[in-house]
Amino acid sequence: MLGIREPDIYGSSTYEDLVSLISSHCEEKGIEVKCLQSNHEGDLIDYIQQAYFDKTDGIVINPGAYTHTSVALLDALKAVSLPAVEVHISKVDEREAFRQVSYVSCYCERTIIGKGFAGYIEAIDYLAGKTE
Repeated sequence: MLGIREPDIYGSSTYEDLVSLISSHCEEKGIEVKCLQSNHEGDLIDYIQQAYFDKTDGIVINPGAYTHTSVALLDALKAVSLPAVEVHISKVDEREAFRQVSYVSCYCERTIIGKGFAGYIEAIDYLAGKTE
């Protein structure tokens, strides 16, 4: 719902804009990237598990509201043992109290918050630097 949901917090750019930014950046850097999105927790777990079988070098994840509720996403990340970075477009640490809890951060190597779409690029560059 990027570009529609709370544009004062998330901005007016769309998911397609985000994917375009990531794809262009990765193409310039020679990084193979796959962007996936789902509103279903089980699909996200399937994506994480498939990353293991695809021999993926790392995962950039924005679990959205599942950040604050999903031990299952945490367990999936732990199970695959791939380097992971958590990204949030907004400054979740300055929002509602329930947003202060992040289960996936218990596994992720870094958490990048409040940098908008640039947070994804920072996360990609961090992971790429680990494999060079």
